[in-house]
Parts: sequence; C-alpha cells; structure tokens
Amino acid sequence: MCLTFFPTFGQRTSVIDNKAVKFEITQENDSINFIVVDTVLTQMKPVFLWCQGSLSYPLFVQNDNGEIYMFGGGISNFDISNITKYYHLVVISMPKVPVVAAEKDLIDFQYYHPNSDREEKKEFWKADYLENYVERANIVLDFLREQSWVDNSKLVVVGHSQGARIAPEITLKNRNITHLGLSGANPFGRIDQMIRKARKDAESGKITWEEAEKEMQSWYDLYRDAYNSQEVDKKPFLISWKSFSEPRIDEWVKINIPIYLFYGTADVTSDLCDIIPLYFIAKGKDNLTIKRYFNLEHNYFEMGENGVPDWNKPHWVEVMNEFVEWTRK
Repeated sequence: MCLTFFPTFGQRTSVIDNKAVKFEITQENDSINFIVVDTVLTQMKPVFLWCQGSLSYPLFVQNDNGEIYMFGGGISNFDISNITKYYHLVVISMPKVPVVAAEKDLIDFQYYHPNSDREEKKEFWKADYLENYVERANIVLDFLREQSWVDNSKLVVVGHSQGARIAPEITLKNRNITHLGLSGANPFGRIDQMIRKARKDAESGKITWEEAEKEMQSWYDLYRDAYNSQEVDKKPFLISWKSFSEPRIDEWVKINIPIYLFYGTADVTSDLCDIIPLYFIAKGKDNLTIKRYFNLEHNYFEMGENGVPDWNKPHWVEVMNEFVEWTRK
C-alpha cells in the first residue's frame, strides 16, 4: 500500500495504492473522507461525483497479505479511464467507515462490520440518514470548487440505488450542479419496494398470498417502529429506514437541470420509474431523459430464464459510458 502525506490546513491528503488521492476534511465533531481517482491533480477538469448505494462499504479493502484493492463505492465496475478522461471522479466514504478496511472486518467480503466492536456499527447507523449524506456531499463540493484543478463550468452528480435518493437532494441544495444522473432509483421510498416485492412474489407463485400478507405486515411494523423514538434508541438502524422511505417525487419535479433516469427493467426497485415522466409532463417540464435497460436487474446483470441474475453477463461499463456520453452532449 503506497501512502504519501501532504500537509494542508483543515484537511489532509494521501495517495492510496497509486490509484486515488484521499482527502480528509476535518470538522469539530467528525471528518469527511473522499477520494479523487487520480494520483496527480494538475489537469483542470469538472467534477463527477458518484453517490454510492447503501450499506457500509469501504472504498478500499486490504487483505491479509497487505495487498489493497479499490471498490470505490462500486466504481470498480465502471470503465474508470473513460470517466477520468473528461472528469475528476470523486467518491465520498460512507460515514463512520474507514476508507481502507481490513478484509477480515467485512461481512461476506462486502460491507464493514468489525466483530470486535459493535459500537462502530451503531455509530454508522446513527449517521446513516439522508440529510447527513447531503450535508457531507455539499461540504465536499464546496471544497472542490475552490481547487485550482477543478473546472467549475460543469458539475455532474450521479447516484445509484440509495445514492439516487441522495443525489437529487444534493442538487436541490447546490445551484452549481449542471447534470444529474439517477440509477436504480425508487422515488417512492425504500419501504415501498419491499411491499411491492411481496405482492409480486405472491402474484408469481413464489409465495402464497398468506405469506405475502404476513411479510407486508412485518414491514408495516418496522416502519411504525421507525417513528417510535424508544424503538429507535434500541435499534438505531431504523433511522435509515425512516429517512429513505419518504416519497420524494415532488422534490424531483422541482429540479430544472437535465436529469438522466436509468434502470434495468428487471429491477423491482425501479418499477415505478416508468410513471415518473407523467409528473414532469403534468408540470410542463422537458428536462427528464429516460433510459431503460431491458432484462437487466438492479446492478445491470442480465436475468436468466430462471429469473436469477447471470453474474457472467454484467453491463455496468456500457451503462455508465452511455451516461458519461449524455453529460457531454
């Protein structure tokens, strides 16, 4: 792992594994870590902010041999060179999650959950809510705007899944954003898709209607608990469920910059994106572009005939490259 420090006032930087520059903006009660996927920041380019999905994923993972690899909130699935050709690719670390995590501290080699310290997980849960992500992102964007290597004529913000809930809220609070991308989004909230999935499973015969009804009731109960302060004190993960389950379509329609809404047609999360154009039409707005990817699931893998994703047939590269091309038109 290559790590080189540069002293700065109010923030620190380092180069991680000769892949990205890590910045740390220190605040009174917290620090915000983010990476710019480059090693020498001299070429002036616009910022391309990627808002990752849910769960406490680290940006880098280090194995027992000391080797390090970049996940970057999912950007490892992209053609990174195509994005960085035109933009400074920026990813903000999840709150209360180390930028570089040991592989042994990951569950199923994915999200961060050190078995030795349950309190760290609770700290993440307490910070895992919409307003916090939005505030942190705009602090980072304000900082980047002041850098000599940033071209402020354009600013692209794109999010996937939970990140597609965060990106519009960042945009509503930041007049400098010029292009907005929403991938695998659900404008009607996280609980909504759980209820719809139970219904669809019953309709397809995967479960009985009695089982679906029981499952729906369990989600109603969880959501009710999310509004009960005593339950939240005992189960702080409910903070996120409440925060990300509020419908936001009325807020989306307030956005006036170009919006690119893209999703797989086999993605239950994004089913209701098909009706989003109706809201824009009703307001006389034409700033929405829709791109559907047929028979692809939430993370743009092809669906097999058995209804199971084919992990050998990914399409993230073409999906993201098409979005990048849209931002350049």
